[in-house]
Amino acid sequence: MHKLTRLLLAAVLAFSVCVPAFAVNPDEVLDDPVLEQRARELSVQIRCLVCQNQSIDDSDAQLARDLRVLVREQLLEGKTDQEILDFLVDRYGEFVLLKPRLGAHTLALWGFPVVILLVGGFIAYRTFSKAPKLSEDAPELSEEELQALEKVIDDKL
Repeated sequence: MHKLTRLLLAAVLAFSVCVPAFAVNPDEVLDDPVLEQRARELSVQIRCLVCQNQSIDDSDAQLARDLRVLVREQLLEGKTDQEILDFLVDRYGEFVLLKPRLGAHTLALWGFPVVILLVGGFIAYRTFSKAPKLSEDAPELSEEELQALEKVIDDKL
């Protein structure tokens, strides 16, 4: 087999493994494609409370399945996306959302990186503004000093 063909085959195989696998079971899928799309969009916003670093759309945990079914049931009842998210937050707390909402209770979470960046920038500015600057009117080295400098450099090399 040609090297390029093998390389291309290996690349295709590697990328096919990287495709995300969704955990939604066929029996969970809604008949209405619009509602199913809304359910999938909601599912990627909701944290699996068992896995904690995955959305319920990606998780195979039983609780994630139960939450996916709950989301679909509420969609069939005619609830809005916001009503469904509010229901889940009321029931499980803010932690159920993969992206926490901006509010008084999450202000530190959202503001802390900005504060750290500002403090770091201020410290860097103060540090570098006090650094000694090369003077334009600094005296030139004498012939003796130049020879001594060259000798030191030659000795080091």
